[in-house]
Amino acid sequence: MKPTTSADTAVTSAAALSPADIEALADSLSDNADALHKRIMAAIRKNASTAGAAISHAEAQELFEQEIALRQQANSLYADATGFAARGAALPVRELLDLAVRARERIRRIDRAKELAGIASALFNAAAAIAALKPEALVPALEDLKEHVQALPDTDAASDTDKLTTPSSGSGHRMET
Repeated sequence: MKPTTSADTAVTSAAALSPADIEALADSLSDNADALHKRIMAAIRKNASTAGAAISHAEAQELFEQEIALRQQANSLYADATGFAARGAALPVRELLDLAVRARERIRRIDRAKELAGIASALFNAAAAIAALKPEALVPALEDLKEHVQALPDTDAASDTDKLTTPSSGSGHRMET
């Protein structure tokens, strides 16, 4: 038997969504896409102003595609907020909003393109599960998002300077704001 996770509990105890809940989720996704865009642009500007690349062209392109996907999911939720609510979707709205806020704070501080891509992908998967009204797909998406958020340092624990160094393992470019 699979152990019960906090996401399992949250989904089973979730309440039906109102149109306002759906719009709040869409707003949060849009805010995350905005934060992602700012990080990408900061890395691109760093490329133009320094000798070392803060982000490769391919990494920037992949992140832009993830930004667009997040915006499309948010727009889908906005467009059919009443329809989603009318279908009686029961999702853990408070947990989703809290995770999205924590993810946005982490996006603002992430220093590697690989980590940024991971958290953006996890947000997209959660949004896709919501848009598809598939609570069973939301459980693993929430767990993945939680893992990405928890794996990154708290914004309070991060240094006041966002000075970043070249990664030693070659596992991705570091970005600077």
